[in-house]
Amino acid sequence: MKKSGLVLILIFISAATFGQFDTYFKNETLRLDYRHAGNADREYYFMDELIAEPYWGGSKTNLIDTFEYGNYFFEVYDQASGILIYSRGYSSLFAEWQTTLEAKKLDKSFEETIVFPMPKNKVFVKLYARSWQGQFVEQVEYEIDPKDYFIKKGLKNKYPVYQALNQGDPAEKVDIVIIPDGYTKEEMDLFKQDCDKFAKVLFDYHPYAEYKDRFNISGVLAPSEESGADIPKENIWRNTILGTSFYTFDSERYCMTTENKSVRDVAANVPYDQIYILVNTEKYGGGAIFNHYNISVNSNKNAGKIFIHELGHGFAGLADEYYDNSTSYNDFYNLEVEPWEPNITTLVDFDAKWKHLIADSIPIPTPDLEKYYSAMGVFEGGGYSAKGIYRPKKDCLMKTFNGDIFCDACSEAIRKMINFYSK
Repeated sequence: MKKSGLVLILIFISAATFGQFDTYFKNETLRLDYRHAGNADREYYFMDELIAEPYWGGSKTNLIDTFEYGNYFFEVYDQASGILIYSRGYSSLFAEWQTTLEAKKLDKSFEETIVFPMPKNKVFVKLYARSWQGQFVEQVEYEIDPKDYFIKKGLKNKYPVYQALNQGDPAEKVDIVIIPDGYTKEEMDLFKQDCDKFAKVLFDYHPYAEYKDRFNISGVLAPSEESGADIPKENIWRNTILGTSFYTFDSERYCMTTENKSVRDVAANVPYDQIYILVNTEKYGGGAIFNHYNISVNSNKNAGKIFIHELGHGFAGLADEYYDNSTSYNDFYNLEVEPWEPNITTLVDFDAKWKHLIADSIPIPTPDLEKYYSAMGVFEGGGYSAKGIYRPKKDCLMKTFNGDIFCDACSEAIRKMINFYSK
């Protein structure tokens, strides 16, 4: 089934479900873990387990996703009435791996998770994947009875929680949970200091600075046996709680983890909208995937900007605007369709992007001339490609760390997401 014409349907259904959280849901989370497997050409979904977690951190008003961001999408339907009661877009490490050369040679599986409010009654969940043509195509459907006694209850491990910024009801805030990797028990005070540091850094940048009252930031005090992270090329292997590793997809600075279940187990100690993993190392690196998780290091000289850049991916769905040989991807974007990320375009449907932010005097595409460098435009190069993909400005925090600002298109996308989770 293709989800064509989804936007109009979602607007109608979203209006119908506003204010009805208590009708359909409890103030808890139902977590669906599954295995996503396949290769460059095929994908399969294998159910793992359902877990009932004690907190819900998401909006109780905006239950229906209106962005359609991500490589994947899921919908939750009330079984008795057939009404759509919740949906979200997301991406995953598997989707990125599919574009690597390794995926052309072998099959592999990755841990993935979707979360939604705990339903009061039976529901069915539909999972979709975005096709090469840019359309969401249904992959699998699960029926779930919240009274099923095989649903696991509670936290796998309970850890103390540090409140770096507590400003109110999680349902009305953007709730970021910071979880540590490579911090030992003796380094938990350092982790608290880092939570405070990055809570401050976040609001040193616009547009976050304008919305400080819309955020809660918590840290889960979950220690590792050893400090640091894996660095495979240097034969460095650390025993850490989340298993973060540099050289993900053989890119040195790409520091990620494939241990998704461990990440979710730790994050479940608090209500959250976004998971942010802090890695205890000064080595440059990080990574983030939309509505999956964000990772950055704690003590590199660029740690603050890495933190902000990666949150742009994980929270607002922003694309990388650079194009160089540091990534391992092949044919990451189809140049014949408009990418879903709000800050890059192929000009296939530019009216849906940041055209409204460009002055009439600016040519489209915008020549790479100094007189246009301070203006919003359409500059070629972005999304890991030098040709065929365009970015909004000559430079931006989603391209380099030479400056300290997001362009207007990125700022607009961030504001929209803040409002979605906090209004």
